[in-house]
Amino acid sequence: MKKRILIIEDEDILREIIKDYLLDQGYDVQDAKDGKEALTYFQEYEFDLIILDIMLPEIDGWSVCRRIRKTSNIPIVMLTARVDEDDTLLGFELGADDYVTKPYSPKVLLARAKRLLDSRSRQVISPQDTLSVCGISIHSSSRTVFVEGENINVTYTEFEILAYLMLNQGIAITREQLIMKIWGYEYVGDDRTLNTHIRNIRHKLGDRGRHITTVVRVGYKFEVNI
Repeated sequence: MKKRILIIEDEDILREIIKDYLLDQGYDVQDAKDGKEALTYFQEYEFDLIILDIMLPEIDGWSVCRRIRKTSNIPIVMLTARVDEDDTLLGFELGADDYVTKPYSPKVLLARAKRLLDSRSRQVISPQDTLSVCGISIHSSSRTVFVEGENINVTYTEFEILAYLMLNQGIAITREQLIMKIWGYEYVGDDRTLNTHIRNIRHKLGDRGRHITTVVRVGYKFEVNI
């Protein structure tokens, strides 16, 4: 069954270029020219991935992302023509999984999209489907996280980071290791991007977030005995 992607982009030419390229790659594509139209499509149809521009008429990309995250953990790639790193960090804080800065090639966008789409079928916990440590349970097949039995909403990228740290509990994981494991391509951000994901995970875990510790000048570790 074809993967369905929703493209939300107000620039007609760019939207058509992205759409045609993804269609050629075998994806089922729906496109929207503004935030209001996008949210209508999102409510009516099921999608596997969303490509979301920030600067949109009617409802901006920030608001679209925020509304989608209230009910869904669908992978979101944000598009931005702005170079301010704070914009990118805000996108991650609102629940975006990745971002691409304009101008970009369709191949780069496809690589980012494929990473997130592939993560849906990849089993990060093997051979067991469930891993439970310190009151935190992660379920690979459904890509869900529970804290003391309560389901918490995490993005695809947040799930992968948390799962990787928990699978390597007690081991200091370098930032470089995390980047290569989670993103799998040449990193275009800085440490603040990864730090933002970690901060979001800790916040969502509540008191259990203390188990993710910072190893100065190295990276992060999932500590059990704290």
